[in-house]
Amino acid sequence: MRLSIVWQRGWLTVLALFAGAAGLLLNSCSTEERTAVVPLQIEGATFVGDKACADCHQNITRVFPASPHARLHSDTARMPGQSGCESCHGPGSKHIAMAGRGGLEKFIINPGTEPQACLQCHSEVQAEFHFPQHHPVLEGKMNCVQCHDPHGMDIMKPAGGLAMARLNESCAQCHRAQTKPVVFEHPAMREGCTICHNPHGSVNGKMLTEPDSNLCFRCHAQVQKSGQIYIGARNHTSNLAFGSCWTAGCHVAVHGSNIQPFLLY
Repeated sequence: MRLSIVWQRGWLTVLALFAGAAGLLLNSCSTEERTAVVPLQIEGATFVGDKACADCHQNITRVFPASPHARLHSDTARMPGQSGCESCHGPGSKHIAMAGRGGLEKFIINPGTEPQACLQCHSEVQAEFHFPQHHPVLEGKMNCVQCHDPHGMDIMKPAGGLAMARLNESCAQCHRAQTKPVVFEHPAMREGCTICHNPHGSVNGKMLTEPDSNLCFRCHAQVQKSGQIYIGARNHTSNLAFGSCWTAGCHVAVHGSNIQPFLLY
């Protein structure tokens, strides 16, 4: 009889442990479901909805449905400001009230000057801006809309959606020496700057996606012949011992050259 009681108590203990674990799991899942980005706030302003914005900004609302940001719109958002125009620009009542009286910019959030409006959702990008090599967005010297079109108004944007508004053109605004027309073009430029560079930030110099010759080897295959390394028809064994393709003093004109087809200078 005593053994039976001990056995029952043992099973009750095990069941209690399972119940506790299940409770923690359910609580964790329910907490995760309730997690949401806190809507942007403007002191004294209230949310008015997208239709109120469309009255003045018809040029934007006409093309916005084709933008990837439009996919975030939800008619079942749990609270105002979680989707639509005001999820990026904040509550618009005071902005509308000031229409025709000046001072509109004081009562609306502009992601072009306040990157936190973008970074509240793009947290992975915010992390990249903290890498040793990065574009100075957090320092206030650049803004997101210099490279990205948040409304999708640029019909020439590539398949990446809100990526570079036009291939290389956004970079060319500042990096003119690297994107100017040349006689001997580096074919990688046709793929876009981001084929070699991470535009937000990198642990590598020049914001490169790879720190060494492995960056070049993604396109320029190396072949082993009798213990030697050939790239194309040339033996590069001794060259590679001096560093990467561009730091070894060889292909220094990596973006293109006007005088040398192998981009040596």
